[in-house]
Amino acid sequence: MVRVLKAGKSQEELTKNSLEVSKIVANAIQEIESRGDEAVREFSEKFDKWSPEAFRLTEEQIKEIVAQVPAEVIEDIKFAQKNIREFAEAQLASMNDVEVENIPGVILGHKNIPVSSVGCYIPGGRYPMVASAHMSVLTAKVAGVKRVIACTPPINGEIPNATITAMYLAGADEIYLLGGIQAMAAMAIGTETIQSVDMIVGPGNAFVAEAKRQLFGRVGIDLFAGPTETLVVADETADAEMIATDILGQGEHGPTSPGALITTSEKLAYETVEEIERQLKVLPTADVARVSWDDYGQILLVDSIEEARVEADRLAFEHVEILTADPNYFLENMTNYGCLFLGPETNVAYGDKVIGTNHTLPTKGAARYTGGLWVGKFIKTVTYQKVTPEASAYIGEYAARLCQLENFAGHAEQALLRVRRYGKKA
Repeated sequence: MVRVLKAGKSQEELTKNSLEVSKIVANAIQEIESRGDEAVREFSEKFDKWSPEAFRLTEEQIKEIVAQVPAEVIEDIKFAQKNIREFAEAQLASMNDVEVENIPGVILGHKNIPVSSVGCYIPGGRYPMVASAHMSVLTAKVAGVKRVIACTPPINGEIPNATITAMYLAGADEIYLLGGIQAMAAMAIGTETIQSVDMIVGPGNAFVAEAKRQLFGRVGIDLFAGPTETLVVADETADAEMIATDILGQGEHGPTSPGALITTSEKLAYETVEEIERQLKVLPTADVARVSWDDYGQILLVDSIEEARVEADRLAFEHVEILTADPNYFLENMTNYGCLFLGPETNVAYGDKVIGTNHTLPTKGAARYTGGLWVGKFIKTVTYQKVTPEASAYIGEYAARLCQLENFAGHAEQALLRVRRYGKKA
């Protein structure tokens, strides 16, 4: 039996907020589609107070920015990028072209072809999301994408030097100091000065996420990445300090970031509530984390580890930390999550910043049907077929009858033409 000790906002409240965001985004996209660079500049001035001579940074400007970044920061960025690159390369190596002859004379295959151009969004705002440059730009480059452009907003009218440096080191072909809806729409639609791309990727706030949703179809996207979600599954072997730290550590992302605890221990549940209140008194980002916990925090008390797994799969959260006696049980049995963090030695921050797995992950239940951003998201698996004349005549007879079964006379004639042309009596 599941007992809800704490619940977040209702679905009705969440839907209302989404509708308001949707209207704002739709208007902005329409303006940018109609007026191009002029509208992009207006939105940039309005939302970011940023209107440079050109949004794209020149090679000279980029090198000047990189030169201002401390050596230790550059080394840290390179360390993270090495881990992310090596994991992406290992993923790429698992993707193979296929060719089989399933019937004599019938050759079927698939090829893995990188997307030609990708636009990567690296969030700014309250936090300069340096790591998002590694996760998107670098992964696209490992996949073999020829043109990768990257956008990030200025922060309080200033250039985010570390973020630009990470974009550059990751291999971005074009770097734009441009944020929000205007960046997503410009990359997807194209303007007089920004050539459109085939795919847009990267996390962002509610407006960026909604822009991706509305632009999907016109361009490809990685996935719908909403506010970050963190679930901790714990038994009596876990401790409240770690649970509270890891939930609040992600809650600081934004006031709409859900944090949840599923536990078999009622004692641990109440200890965690007390510990969260204690940490909120000293956490520098408590102004944000407090709202996320009060409005979106959940605590579920369950009777068994098996029931915890069922509830965790139902929530299908982006990040799932397993703090139980046997974390591997969840690796072997859980199916709906963006990334698993197994045992107390690891945590979501490792995945967000440095360890090598990608931090752009499914939210809002999307983990039920998709994984996160990885090298394969930038690759199209396309099929082909080659057939000998004899095999064509053989296949054609089956194809014709199956087409006639569905009343597709024109389809059937395609097959029958081959039967007549390549058959034994021809």
